[in-house]
Amino acid sequence: MLISEAFAQAAAPAQQGMDLVSLLPLILIFVLFWFLMIRPQMKRTKEHKTMLDALQKGDEVVTAGGALGRVTKVGENYVNLEIAENVEILVQKQAVQLVLPKGTMKSAA
Repeated sequence: MLISEAFAQAAAPAQQGMDLVSLLPLILIFVLFWFLMIRPQMKRTKEHKTMLDALQKGDEVVTAGGALGRVTKVGENYVNLEIAENVEILVQKQAVQLVLPKGTMKSAA
């Protein structure tokens, strides 16, 4: 008759979920971030905390602002530093960046 025959089209293949190959680049980027950025930062933070816990009276230190001084008193959150004779400042413990070897202040002056 006037109507031509209709043929069924093949169904489109069903989309599969995320497979391992498509996730591999994302996993690789995370592993690179872990070893190049996150892990070294965690190690540095742990070393800094250990250094701060070991701080004691008489240590010579450098603060984040560059002040060089001798520890006169160690508190829970703050440290008193003698930066010159009879001149003391109070700084946060976290501001201490480096513990210097004994006698460094004499050679710096």
